[in-house]
Amino acid sequence: MIQQFFLHHTYLIGLVSFLLGMIGMPVVIRIAKAKGFVVRPNKRMSHTGEVPNIGGLNICFCFMLTYLLFEYDQLNQSQFFLIGLFAIMAVGFIDDVLVLTPMAKLLGEMLAGIALIGFADMRITHLHGLFGINEMGVVPSYLVSMFVLIAIINAVNLIDGVDGLASGLGILYCLFFATYFHLAGETNWSILAICMIGALAVFFIYNVFGHRKKIFMGDSGSLLLGYLLTAFVFRFCEINAYHLVPDPLHMSAAPAVAICVLTIPIYDTIRVSLTRIKQHRSPFLPDKNHIHHLLLRTGLNHIQTTGVLMTASMAFIGLAVLGRNWNIWLLLTVDFTIATALILILWRVIDKKIAKEQTAHE
Repeated sequence: MIQQFFLHHTYLIGLVSFLLGMIGMPVVIRIAKAKGFVVRPNKRMSHTGEVPNIGGLNICFCFMLTYLLFEYDQLNQSQFFLIGLFAIMAVGFIDDVLVLTPMAKLLGEMLAGIALIGFADMRITHLHGLFGINEMGVVPSYLVSMFVLIAIINAVNLIDGVDGLASGLGILYCLFFATYFHLAGETNWSILAICMIGALAVFFIYNVFGHRKKIFMGDSGSLLLGYLLTAFVFRFCEINAYHLVPDPLHMSAAPAVAICVLTIPIYDTIRVSLTRIKQHRSPFLPDKNHIHHLLLRTGLNHIQTTGVLMTASMAFIGLAVLGRNWNIWLLLTVDFTIATALILILWRVIDKKIAKEQTAHE
């Protein structure tokens, strides 16, 4: 009876997830401090003091518990979906505590991908005419799906650099998919996204406004978020490819729409990787050239940087909705052209700031 009430008022499921997160977060913080699961100040960090870095555990806890309460076994092969979810969280947690090599981390991501793509059979089977390809065979589908999963997981992981950014963007992305799936009649998928919104909201509050109770998401959280967003992208593209949504909601440019929605992490990862390769450096080596680092160099603080990027992300989501039935390449071209223009403007602002500072010192 109670469960049916919540299923008819799905937004309340997000409240359940939020309340569970509020109960669990103080416990996670105490455990992290007691066990030394903390990040200490270094040249790549701007915080002071020791801050717990396993916020992803609480995100995973309240998301999975809420999912088990309301949606377990509603999705096809959900046990494998959950195995992959737990596996990717475990990989992130181990990386937070021990620091894995890039190859070990990639292997862990692929194992989680096998659970999602191979066993749960959640994958991309149709490219909507991209590169002249429509429905794919099983092997190409597995390969393309694994590539997309690795790309999204690492893009979300790399954008997690200032307070509230990864969780704030995650809330926006999950809100987009939750709304679309709800309107399209994909209630089970909508509830998944709503569960994550509640979990991320708790983390956002502690991460941005926690002060002495501050906590970082860590790879356990960012990899988990990337994994879930990948599952949403797969389902979003599939239901549009096979016209499983009402005609007014159908998006012929679904793959481009998904990329457009996730523009901030995807474009930034591509830009930074190409820059490192151009400078004859490994694309896996960390630096301070990400979009959030550039905004910090203009004089913005963490909250302002997060606000700017969330606003930009909302604009890109608006573009995605506007261009949902454009030619795929047209939407991608417009999307990446706008992103490039914004980066060039940002660099211009930074150059002017540097020149002004040099003049002041002379």
